[in-house]
Amino acid sequence: MLTTTYVPGAPNWLDLGSPDTDASAAFYSAVFGWEHQSAGPEAGGYGFFKRNGKTVAGIGPLTEEGASPSWTVYFHTPDADATAKAVEQGGGRVRVGPADVFAFGRMAAFTDPTGADFAVWQPGETAGLEAVGIPDSLAWVELYTTDAAAAKAFYGSVFSWQTNDVPMSPELTYTVLAPAAGGEEANHGGLMQLPQENLDAGSTPEWHPYFEVSDCDATLAKATEAGATAIIPATDAEGIGRFAMLLDPAGAPFAIIKSATG
Repeated sequence: MLTTTYVPGAPNWLDLGSPDTDASAAFYSAVFGWEHQSAGPEAGGYGFFKRNGKTVAGIGPLTEEGASPSWTVYFHTPDADATAKAVEQGGGRVRVGPADVFAFGRMAAFTDPTGADFAVWQPGETAGLEAVGIPDSLAWVELYTTDAAAAKAFYGSVFSWQTNDVPMSPELTYTVLAPAAGGEEANHGGLMQLPQENLDAGSTPEWHPYFEVSDCDATLAKATEAGATAIIPATDAEGIGRFAMLLDPAGAPFAIIKSATG
């Protein structure tokens, strides 16, 4: 379960890279009721999504050459420079070297050895997102990878995550992730091997967010009416909840979930 008491290795920030930030802001406002707030003229078009006055995500224009619309998951680190070294030692690539973001914190962006992009946030004045784990905010993060064993080894070396393998079928295992200082109640995400049919269809390794919602079917309907494409329809997962996966109108993948209670 995500909380705003961020510990090393836990997701603590999330932002969307968009080719049209105004169009993306309109879409997510229609789906989740978010309000878009600019970070100011010095921020290069970056801004924040707010829900009930609390920051639930960031948004900015695509800045890297060849970048596709996507959500970037950031994980808490007490030392972005040390994490960058660990990424390189683990076989990953530093895409954006550690840099201060005014006095708010220090960030760096990476690509894991299987090709999935992610980032880290070293808190300064900003610890992270102001709301998670409640409706219309981040609830879970998930990695689709072409090599689950290699991904587990890499992220284990970088973040020392606790992992728990859950067989989903004879061919598929889902690995649940938790911070090193966590435990089952601190589970924050999962990783799974991309099935061959997904690879044949052109899927590539990527991290994507799940947003908690009050009603999966109603939110899915809102999203598709606003221009999203459903790639996994509303589906029940026993003991977990009801979820769906979508591509937003620009093509960025995300998921929604109405978590099971009790």
